[in-house]
Amino acid sequence: MSSTPNLTRRSLLSLTGLGAASLLASCTTSRPLPADARLEGPVVPAAPSGRTPELDAMYGEVYDGGYVIPAVPYWRIPERFYRQQVIDPTGEAPGTVVVDTPNRFLYLVERGGTAMRYGVGIGRDGFAWGGAGVIQWRQKWPKWTPPDEMIARQPELEKYSVRNGGKPGGIDNPLGARALYIFKNGQDTLYRLHGSPEWNSIGKAVSSGCVRLMNQDIIDLYERVPTKAKIIVKQ
Repeated sequence: MSSTPNLTRRSLLSLTGLGAASLLASCTTSRPLPADARLEGPVVPAAPSGRTPELDAMYGEVYDGGYVIPAVPYWRIPERFYRQQVIDPTGEAPGTVVVDTPNRFLYLVERGGTAMRYGVGIGRDGFAWGGAGVIQWRQKWPKWTPPDEMIARQPELEKYSVRNGGKPGGIDNPLGARALYIFKNGQDTLYRLHGSPEWNSIGKAVSSGCVRLMNQDIIDLYERVPTKAKIIVKQ
C-alpha cells in the first residue's frame, strides 16, 4: 500500500488538536567556555535533530482526565510514523478505518481524497487479527480485562481477570488513554485499537494482537472516528 508522506510545518500544526503547545525541557551543556567569553544571556543547547515546535506541541505532555501523559521523544521514532495527513491510498469510504499491518500504518479516511495516517504497533506472529468489522464501542481511560487465553499463558494476570474486576484505567494500564473496541457480526473480537506509553513499540510487531498507538495519537483518533465506524485490518 503506497502513501504520500508530505510532512509540512503547516499540516502538522493544523493536526495537533491537543491544546496548548508545551516545549520539552532542554539539557544543560558541560563544555567549558573560553576564558575570554562573555555571557550575555543563558546558554541554550541545540535541540535534537528533527525536533520542531509543531511536533513538540503534537507529542508534548498532555493533561487528560486527571492524568499526566508524558511527552514523547518523537525524534527517536522514524518520521513516517508521525501523525500526518496524506493522500488516501485505501479507496475506502470516508469515515473508514484501515489498518495496513505490513507497513505499520492506520488510516482514517477523510472526505476530499485525503486520510489521517498514524504509526502503529501490531500483534506479533500468531496473535494478529485481520478482516472487516465495526468499532462498536469507545472508552476513555478504559479498564483492562485480559482474556482467559492470555491468563492461561501468564497466570500472574489472573488478578486482572473479569472475575476480579479487571485493571482500572490509568497511566500504567496496557490500554492507555483510549480504547476502540472491534466487533464482527455483533460479537466482540477481543481486539482493540488503543493507546500505549511504549512509544518505542510503534512500527514493531510486539503486542498480543491489538493495534497500539502513541497515547497522543489515540486521543486524536478517538475524537475523529465516527460512531460505529467500519474498520478493515489488512494482513
